[in-house]
Amino acid sequence: MQLSKCYAELESPEGPASLGSEPSANAAASPTAIDPEERQSRKVALMAALSDGLPTLPAYVFELNSMLAATPVNLKRVAEIIRTDPSLTAQVLRLCNSALMGFRDHVTRIENAVILVGTERLRTMVLTCSLVEYVGHRVASEDIQSFWQHCFLTAALSERLARAIAYPQPEQVYLAGLLHDIGALPLLMVTSAESKSPENVVATAGWGESLELEREHFGSDHCEIGRWIGVSWNFSPTLLEVMVKHHTPGEAREDPALVGVVAAADRFCVRRGIVLGADPPELTEPTGNQDQAIFQTCLPQLKPGEADKLAEMLEADFLHLIQLMEFGASGLFGGGIPKNPFRE
Repeated sequence: MQLSKCYAELESPEGPASLGSEPSANAAASPTAIDPEERQSRKVALMAALSDGLPTLPAYVFELNSMLAATPVNLKRVAEIIRTDPSLTAQVLRLCNSALMGFRDHVTRIENAVILVGTERLRTMVLTCSLVEYVGHRVASEDIQSFWQHCFLTAALSERLARAIAYPQPEQVYLAGLLHDIGALPLLMVTSAESKSPENVVATAGWGESLELEREHFGSDHCEIGRWIGVSWNFSPTLLEVMVKHHTPGEAREDPALVGVVAAADRFCVRRGIVLGADPPELTEPTGNQDQAIFQTCLPQLKPGEADKLAEMLEADFLHLIQLMEFGASGLFGGGIPKNPFRE
């Protein structure tokens, strides 16, 4: 689909039609009544944010993602590729020489920096560097931090779950998990601009998990906008499907297993309070059997015993990860993205 057609969908009074009107399985509450003029104003702002220029995904992203997921990692080749992008090179060196890392000696060689940063942070940096430049200072720091925390945790748990069920391409699952909510960034840009007016503060907590609420506020939702971004990046049909169907995994046709794994990890994070605009949750012991419903919806092929074991595994993994993650304003490439200890 051409982006001009996407913009035409957004401009139409009905908005995008491809997702239907069924609310998200994770929908919060019924949307409150929104003034049609407010919705139209946000639609115009959203279209402007998209037409100003979508971020360009570097050509090396897929190659580096696969290389950094391999065992062992070819660090020499990784360093050679990173050198081709001055922005990414600067990000890696800046992280190594930041107070957060605490290294005594100043790092100037990219080969040394690659080793010190670690493969997990590098994977995340490669995938998000251009997006950070795209968003710039147009999104509140607390919103962008909670956004990437949710995306990183979804990616890490997705890959862990994929390996547990022997999905053939776990590194593809990590990529899909990290980018599944990418369509929320333009929505954040619109709400951040709107919130700069003292009399018009827009709360972000909650609407990121309700497609119905997003459509009521913006005339579109992050799944549809994610599809437009994915089209502009020439993503594969399977990745596009994750962006569009992770709230309705039962509708997946290209790769139901991939969509189901990401959807399960996404809902697991939501159940534990890792959502857009939310404060970090307090660690508590799991109660009831809420994860069983998640697996029944997202991965119906699993047997009950298998689902129980996977739920216990994800619970332990989540608690381990969340304790490694700093929720302060330490920056996207600092404490907010820890090493994933669950990759095999």
